[in-house]
Amino acid sequence: MADVFTTEQRSAVMRRVKGANTKPEMKVRRFLHARGFRYRLHGADLPGKPDIVLPKYGVVVFVHGCFWHGHPGCPRSALPATRRDYWETKIGRNRQRDARNARALRKAGWRVLTVWECRIRDERTLEALARKIAA
Repeated sequence: MADVFTTEQRSAVMRRVKGANTKPEMKVRRFLHARGFRYRLHGADLPGKPDIVLPKYGVVVFVHGCFWHGHPGCPRSALPATRRDYWETKIGRNRQRDARNARALRKAGWRVLTVWECRIRDERTLEALARKIAA
């Protein structure tokens, strides 16, 4: 199926894709804050700039979008039909970068937790995250 947007329109759409303070990230942050967790945001001094940094617990949390980070088995991570080679390479590089950053953080003594966009709709996922942080 061909793209329904012109090249200029697609460019405009892609420019609006946010890298921080996304709706899924905000939902996780509100949940954690309501349960008494205090954190820093987008740790610029850490590999990968984790979305949420909880120094008291030695934990960093990444809130990953299923498409952009290639969530295995998730329907939201389906690649577009057009320019498939480009998207496979792009998402593959994102996944490699994520793994590299997680290794560097673990080596520095952090516990690394990842929450997928599709999973945060279920309150149990967020409750499990809170338990993992406090563990």
